[in-house]
Amino acid sequence: MFITVTQALLKGFSTNFIIFSITLLLAIPLGLVIALGSMCKFKPISAITKIFVWIIRGTPLMLQLIVVMYGPSLLFDFNGFERMEAALIAFVINYAAYFSEIYRGGIESIPTGQYEAGFVLGMSKTQVFFRIVFMQVLKRITAPMGNEIITLVKDTSLARIIAVVEITQTAQNFIASRALIWPLFYSGVFYLIFCGVLTILFRFIEKKFDYYRG
Repeated sequence: MFITVTQALLKGFSTNFIIFSITLLLAIPLGLVIALGSMCKFKPISAITKIFVWIIRGTPLMLQLIVVMYGPSLLFDFNGFERMEAALIAFVINYAAYFSEIYRGGIESIPTGQYEAGFVLGMSKTQVFFRIVFMQVLKRITAPMGNEIITLVKDTSLARIIAVVEITQTAQNFIASRALIWPLFYSGVFYLIFCGVLTILFRFIEKKFDYYRG
């Protein structure tokens, strides 16, 4: 029975891992685009971007999953998304909004004097950013990004809200079909191990960035 449960949970966790990986792959660059939009000097763009971020950060991810899954088919002449597609869209949008605020905070935390010093040396704005500012921004956002990424690991369990069969749903199926509750606690071990590996990785990255001090 233990081997059967382990195999089933591994299969379920593979779904969590897919959601996690694709969300990171798409949300990290999209978050930077949104951050640049919120800092844009053209007021309409910055206003629209800030409202978008406010809405996404101010509403539960669970609600966003339901809206993406069922909203298009109810509001428009559209068949809707597959369950996995809807989950990925909701996760990418949600985490891109959170990442954008981390990017924005990191960029705006760099003293303006460092930009001015670069300009005095004859550097262009792009050169100043990539040669002076960029590594300092990475150092400052590593810890908050690490926290959000670890939160993402646990949030992937919310995909079950729209009937995506991930590890938590798999464990719940054992409760319903075989009256076994221990697979639910066992599923937590998978999260603990994965989050532990990520914690070690981000601590390593933070130490590497100790060289870059603002």
